Amino acid sequence: MFDDHKLWRDRFSQRTKDLGKYLRYIFNGHLMIVLVFLIGAAAYYYQNWVKGLPEHFPAEIIMAVFIGLFLTYSPVYNFLLEADQVFLLPLENKMKRYFYRSGIVSLIYQGYILLLVLAVFMPMYARVSTSGFRPFFTFLIMLLALKAWNLASSWRIQYFIHPAVYRWDGIVRYFINTTFAFLLFKQANPLILLLIAVVMALYYRFFYKSTKNSSLKWDLLISQEEKRMNSFYRLANLFTDVPMLKDTVKRRKWLDLLVKPMGFSQEKTFQYLFVRTFLRSGDYLGLFIRLTIIGGLAIYFLSFGPGQILIAVLFLYLTGFQLLPLWNHHQSKIWVELYPVQASYKKTAFYSLLMVVLIVQTVLFTVILLFKGQWSSALIELLAGSAFSYIFVFIYNKNRFKSE
Repeated sequence: MFDDHKLWRDRFSQRTKDLGKYLRYIFNGHLMIVLVFLIGAAAYYYQNWVKGLPEHFPAEIIMAVFIGLFLTYSPVYNFLLEADQVFLLPLENKMKRYFYRSGIVSLIYQGYILLLVLAVFMPMYARVSTSGFRPFFTFLIMLLALKAWNLASSWRIQYFIHPAVYRWDGIVRYFINTTFAFLLFKQANPLILLLIAVVMALYYRFFYKSTKNSSLKWDLLISQEEKRMNSFYRLANLFTDVPMLKDTVKRRKWLDLLVKPMGFSQEKTFQYLFVRTFLRSGDYLGLFIRLTIIGGLAIYFLSFGPGQILIAVLFLYLTGFQLLPLWNHHQSKIWVELYPVQASYKKTAFYSLLMVVLIVQTVLFTVILLFKGQWSSALIELLAGSAFSYIFVFIYNKNRFKSE
């Protein structure tokens, strides 16, 4: 006899065990020391920045815009596996309590993230508001209720097939979330908030009635769950080998212009392979872009010269460290072993790509300092970044990659 409670308990237990196993590697890694340092430095500068805020600073608008994003993104962690679309499909009518428990777990986890986000913004709010920190728990309770509505609405939307429904739902819910949050932080008349709550209830009721007799889109649910777990596995893969990690490839034809000049020769075989992999596979290019943007913003808003140089070097380290798994990206593909080229070409190609990426990031950070008119800091950053890139690539990794 089918026991949905046992199935959910087993799936949740297995997922928790998998996450715990890889989280141990992540939090024991030396990369976490760098991240803790970055968080500490950010907290210090944030505290000093808050002290200098004027009374008319629009804290409520900023909080509503950012918290609205966290509220709108509300996936339900369903713990489904690929085979479920075959074996559990006939039991869909008996899975209601299974998905209800998944929704509760999703609310607890995402509610904790919401708590952290609100805690980060509260010093800014308390600085410009006469209420100080007193409304914190009221805000938290109201935002948790809003998060629960978002989770429920997001779940009902997944019964639809057309992508346009998902896009418009995201836009509408973000507008509702941002408006509600702004009025909440402004401590507007409770009747206005109640009116918005009624609109939210009607919004959910409409989609509930529209999908009441619809079937679950199992392929979509499983695809979303795999995508979320793959993101975590990519992070864990920076610290240890993850067998469950699935490769994803994106064409990105517009980047072909970076590959065409290399030409075709035996010496360029692995260079061509690594560059293509960096541009197309997984999240290597995405990681580089995100870290460059975050590091660039940190450098731009900091005014302390040595701190800017240190931040630049730290982000160079984070970028280089997260690109290291690229070396073993094709280790399970036997055809790579059949290339009639010298093994030393692989190491040369990888070092070359890693060096180019770090130098490009160094130049971008330098341009930001030049844009601010900090010529001396820009020159120091260029020299320090170039020196660090060389040390990281050719000294730090000297014994890491051995010829195969």
